[in-house]
Amino acid sequence: MVARVLSEQLQIWRLVLSHMSRHAMGWMRAGLVGRILPGTPLPDRLVIAPQDIRTADPIIAEDIYAGRFAFVGQLVEVGGQSPFEIRPPSAEWSRALHEFGWLRHLRVSDRALSQSNARALIEDWIRLTPRKHPIAWAPEVVARRVQSWLSQSPLFLEGCNRTFYRRFMRSLHKQIVYLRNIINEAPEGMARMRVAIALAAASASASGSSRFVRQAAKRLDYELEHQILPDGGHISRSPGAIIEILADLLPVRQAFNARGIAPSQAMMNAIDRMMPMLRFFWHGDGSFALFNGMSTTPTDLVATILAYDDARGAPPNNASHSGYQRIASGRTVVILDAGPPPPAAVSHRAHAGCLSFEMSSGRNIIVVNCGAPTRDREALWQVVRATAAHSTAVLNDTSSCRFLRAAWLRRWIGTPILSGPKKIDVDRREDDGVISVTASHDGYARRFNVIHERGLLMTADGGRIIGVDRFRTVGKGPRRDADQYAIRFHLHPTVKASRLRSGDAILIVCPDGEAWEFTAHSSEPGDPDAEQLDAMLEESIYLSDTHGHRRTEQIVVYGRIRHAPTVTWSLTRQAAATATRGRTYGEPELPL
Repeated sequence: MVARVLSEQLQIWRLVLSHMSRHAMGWMRAGLVGRILPGTPLPDRLVIAPQDIRTADPIIAEDIYAGRFAFVGQLVEVGGQSPFEIRPPSAEWSRALHEFGWLRHLRVSDRALSQSNARALIEDWIRLTPRKHPIAWAPEVVARRVQSWLSQSPLFLEGCNRTFYRRFMRSLHKQIVYLRNIINEAPEGMARMRVAIALAAASASASGSSRFVRQAAKRLDYELEHQILPDGGHISRSPGAIIEILADLLPVRQAFNARGIAPSQAMMNAIDRMMPMLRFFWHGDGSFALFNGMSTTPTDLVATILAYDDARGAPPNNASHSGYQRIASGRTVVILDAGPPPPAAVSHRAHAGCLSFEMSSGRNIIVVNCGAPTRDREALWQVVRATAAHSTAVLNDTSSCRFLRAAWLRRWIGTPILSGPKKIDVDRREDDGVISVTASHDGYARRFNVIHERGLLMTADGGRIIGVDRFRTVGKGPRRDADQYAIRFHLHPTVKASRLRSGDAILIVCPDGEAWEFTAHSSEPGDPDAEQLDAMLEESIYLSDTHGHRRTEQIVVYGRIRHAPTVTWSLTRQAAATATRGRTYGEPELPL
């Protein structure tokens, strides 16, 4: 216990010192040094506009023209004022405003009106936003704003007067120089990646910046090599990070080609690795599996990104570097989280979901994790990052990871994971079309002396999934009052669950009528003396829906390690279950 506490305290102070160092160096580079050293010459013009491949909506453009700004679920009516003059309702809303991603909606509405509206809003930002604005000049926000201004520049620069053009170019140039100065001090992970992509886009877009192209491309290559794992996943282990990076990186590749600049091999390799990983996390309805901060899937953006995939390769099954496994047979897909938490510096949105899984059949999503909120509600984030919000086993109502809880430190270093599973063993086997994966983690070993092991097997036709959850004791084993477990299966809100056979099974019915039957037993697979376990139906919440949070249900199997250290459960498609209704836990045997 003492060693664990000391290790976590050391982790906290390492993160605090890293933050303070980055903050001090960023101030020196962007402030004092930026004033002393001569800056780069102001470019005369923009020669190319990288394409924005995100979907635009003319209705949003009409709202903006009417003074209604709706971001992250919050609507603000400015009433004739500039949106940069009012007090924002939240930091997230302010961040979305200052990123200017909403400019893309103006390009698909009335041209003349959109041009004047865009110019007026950019003029307001230049005039009203101070250099020390904490949100507007955060590195990631500046990077997004630079990309938005570059990609939408034809909209507001075409036909503009010389005064606006020069004022815009001076402001853009100032932001690009700022990003060059502080890229090393930007937070690790996605923030630094976005800065690198923005600098590459800027170097390809402006005249007279050819000498910076190689420098920007080299730095982008460095971030891609360090953040994109060999299997195409991101170092944060978030599926959403792959979408965001590709959405920004593909236009940069196009801009390089348009300027006659050959994209580097590192960029091409990173794109080629990430494309199959998009399909890895894909369910049959086009939504992404909800792991490590993934929220609502931007299906239109994913479809656009996949249109750039010339190879159209099949998704990998074993993404061992990212820590995920995919089991697919017939129409059925199971995606398992079998990896440790990401490094602390990039774990601020990572979850304690080790050995959780999601399951779908065709377009029917059946077993899910709770997902992530689209807004930064701290209390809600604490709930959804916990192990109980995932379809896995929870021991003593405790998460398998420990998060930073000290409120006074959150404003400095966020809420990283301080400790979690370190040793994760994975064994994958395929035999005559039958696929099985067995994995274990030690996230509960130091606190409760328990190793959680989960085995999943899918039959060749995808009609049956057999799972085994084992709780292996190590050392002295758990205390008598610390051996309670709950195995949770969160259900998608579109399915309906009800009890069968006086409570010894649960029927799950999908919107199209497809049905699956869930049963659980306290035994090893194939044990003739297996005892039926009661599976409870309880309330749950599904956060990753386009219509907001939705109530749903979860199946929960409760037990104690000293009474039932092994639980075998099954999900069987109803048509396949009729012939084996009396024996739902036997063949085929798991290689555990």
